[in-house]
Amino acid sequence: MTTFVYDFADGNKDQKDLLGGKGANLAEMTNLGLPVPPGFTITTEACRAYLESGGQPDALEDEVTQHLAALEKKMGRALGDPSDPLLVSVRSGAKFSMPGMMETVLNIGLNDESVAGLAKQSDDERFAQDSYRRLLQMFGSTVLGVHGERFSDALDEAKKAKDTTNDLDLDADDLRTLVATYKKIIEDDAGRLFPQEPREQLDLAVRAVFDSWNTERAMLYRRQERIPEDLGTAVNVQAMVFGNGGMDSGSGVAFTRDPASGEQGVYGDYLQNAQGEDVVAGIRNTVSLADFAEVDRASHDELLAIMEKLERHYRDMCDIEFTVEHGKLWMLQTRVGKRTPEAAFRIGMHMSDEGLIDADETVRRVTGAQLAQLMFPRFDPDADRTLIARGMNASPGAAVGRIVFDSDTAVEWAGRGEDVILVRKETNPDDLRGMVVARGILTSRGGKTSHAAVVARGMGRTCVCGAESLDVDARAREVRVRDGETLKEGDIISIDGTTGEVYSGEVPVSASLVVRHFEGEELDDDLVLAVRRVMKHADGARRLRVRANADTPEDAARARRFGAEGIGLCRTEHMFLGDRRELVETLIVAQEEADQTAALDALLPLQREDFTGILEAMDGLPVTIRLIDPPLHEFLPDYTDLSVKVALAEERGEVDEHDKRLLVAVKRLHEQNPMLGLRGVRLGILIPGLFTMQARAILEAAADRTAAGGNPQPEIMIPLVASVRELDVVKARILAIAREVEEERGVEVAFKLGTMIELPRAAVLADRIAKSAEFFSFGTNDLTQMTWGFSRDDVESSFFSTYLENGIFDVSPFESLDTLGVGTLVRMGTEKGRATRPDLHVGVCGEHGGDPASIHFFDEVGLDYVSCSPFRVPVARLEAGRARLG
Repeated sequence: MTTFVYDFADGNKDQKDLLGGKGANLAEMTNLGLPVPPGFTITTEACRAYLESGGQPDALEDEVTQHLAALEKKMGRALGDPSDPLLVSVRSGAKFSMPGMMETVLNIGLNDESVAGLAKQSDDERFAQDSYRRLLQMFGSTVLGVHGERFSDALDEAKKAKDTTNDLDLDADDLRTLVATYKKIIEDDAGRLFPQEPREQLDLAVRAVFDSWNTERAMLYRRQERIPEDLGTAVNVQAMVFGNGGMDSGSGVAFTRDPASGEQGVYGDYLQNAQGEDVVAGIRNTVSLADFAEVDRASHDELLAIMEKLERHYRDMCDIEFTVEHGKLWMLQTRVGKRTPEAAFRIGMHMSDEGLIDADETVRRVTGAQLAQLMFPRFDPDADRTLIARGMNASPGAAVGRIVFDSDTAVEWAGRGEDVILVRKETNPDDLRGMVVARGILTSRGGKTSHAAVVARGMGRTCVCGAESLDVDARAREVRVRDGETLKEGDIISIDGTTGEVYSGEVPVSASLVVRHFEGEELDDDLVLAVRRVMKHADGARRLRVRANADTPEDAARARRFGAEGIGLCRTEHMFLGDRRELVETLIVAQEEADQTAALDALLPLQREDFTGILEAMDGLPVTIRLIDPPLHEFLPDYTDLSVKVALAEERGEVDEHDKRLLVAVKRLHEQNPMLGLRGVRLGILIPGLFTMQARAILEAAADRTAAGGNPQPEIMIPLVASVRELDVVKARILAIAREVEEERGVEVAFKLGTMIELPRAAVLADRIAKSAEFFSFGTNDLTQMTWGFSRDDVESSFFSTYLENGIFDVSPFESLDTLGVGTLVRMGTEKGRATRPDLHVGVCGEHGGDPASIHFFDEVGLDYVSCSPFRVPVARLEAGRARLG
């Protein structure tokens, strides 16, 4: 039979799955011989059974009875005994810490009779009445659903009647009256009397804690922290010790190191004559642990000794809750404490220096997400600011600049030295130039995986998306704030990509020391030293190589400074925007071969210059260049706009033959779903000159670099292949171009030719495709779209939030790889490809290449490298090391 209840002495810290974090650590402290009030833990299995069936398991009541009897025997008192009552607390405790998200009830066992017994045994009527009113308040709000403000309002009225703001000024009579008021509130609002039977109180409190697993705030927290929905919470029933028994009693919280900075030394707060909830709620000013020494030296010294013992036992910074009852110290909880990213890196370095942990463990203790936080500039937390809107925190950082509404203005103003924020309803590929020069991007539509968000993260730009309270009117050159001011182009705003907040005016920012370090600046700073040490060890441990997604020489050079070992994705479509777009239009509408050839001839030197710069920046390292991929409609005018333009011109008798031919081409190429239409390899087969021009530009650039003494390593990647025959058609043309370039330049150009695996069919038939491909690169963005059967741009704003709320998604599959579905295709494609070609080089170049959880999966599958935006290269390096170290 399943055991649902464990005594504290029967568990240990490694049983968090079963006992929850709180229960496992209470058990560990008990076994260490620390002063822990005795009790027992109801397991997470009991919670899951309760939530699944809607009622508690049959065996649970008997097990609780047995453990309660043992607790009563140990304490020498019975639960709720009228003459000398045992009182217990009922606290939640899930596997992962969810502070404040679930419920706690203290002083279970008090009623109209036992409150008198507590007063007699403690010789303190005020203490007894204070404990009773606390039970009524917690039980009423947590178990019976009474709004908490009803109780706090009554307490405020009682203090007001006493002409005080301090609850300690309420005497026994005041508190007795308050108890009667609380009971009346419960009767009126809950429709029932407060239960006087102690066991009923206990059972109802346990069920309330179980139910709190599925409260809205708990579910939201789990979604934010990516905590699985099916874990459930344990419940800890523990003998009460009282910090509210007088000025020789109190409660506190403490950390063995500073959780904000990571500095060594103890940190914490203590509140005399208070229970633990009072410390957290801030009802009175606390004193520091240093001042606690003057209040109670013996308890203070014992606490510090215990803190040192716990830190050495857990080999980590510990978060501790304690109570002093009439001069006796009791430990109520410990756990590995949450900390800021700065603290995480410093604590790891310090503990390594102290010999508490080794270098491997130092790397395990920090995360890529924490490193990313350290890399973004931040607003000065002490600066004044005026909040005007909130959106999604799409790409972290702090950005200040003048509002601009289009790319041309952004480029113009940035060129004259202005900092700009590009403000749009939503962005598209034509906005790229503006996004490149902007300090930040702000949109009123879209989410974390919208175009704006993805591109911004790729460039390390601060971005806030989906600020729905903003009405962006690009034509009027203004943005109207709902129920607020109207901002004009040129007005200064500040956006916080870490919080999603938007401020009017300039908020001062401070630069990231960590980014300055990665850029090569020599800095004498202990945080930078900690980051450098972690990165060096992670690089030495990792198997997975890290490349960058980079489309310009500047991005390539920065990626290399950040530790990139090549380029895994150079998107060439970005090279056809701006002035070059007209050449693409000419290529598409050309009716004569000579016109098409002229357009390609004009594009060739431009492309060769692009590739020369990138190959030079990455000299000696592989550069994977994807031939043009997006659908042609992205390079053509909007069909409706062009139709209107042509119609108005004809009405005025002004006929533009180019526009007429362009309209015919746009109409001919119009697709209902362009992402599933004429793009990738299909485009290369239909307009072969486009791919062969690009291949020639790549190979000529490589020949030029070789002649200049460089060591170019180009890899030509053919996108959207679903059939090996598609690949063979294009491959044959590229090999012919390679022979021509070698003959013309007299230089043998070494290059690889491979494909992007972004269609499910390609993954399934990877063994066939590998016959003609020297490398695979998984395009997980499109592979996710194709596998799930939805468009990222369309579904995020329509039903993703509902899917997340219903637990269908724990996280967007565009943020973190769907390892069960898309991951199976990645694994299959890798294994089948290597079955045909054992030396097949395999990488991933989608957004998932920079996602920490996805990187661990790619390492486990056996990929050779991941590729991500330059800004995320250090994150990927760290996570690749952590993946190896376990």
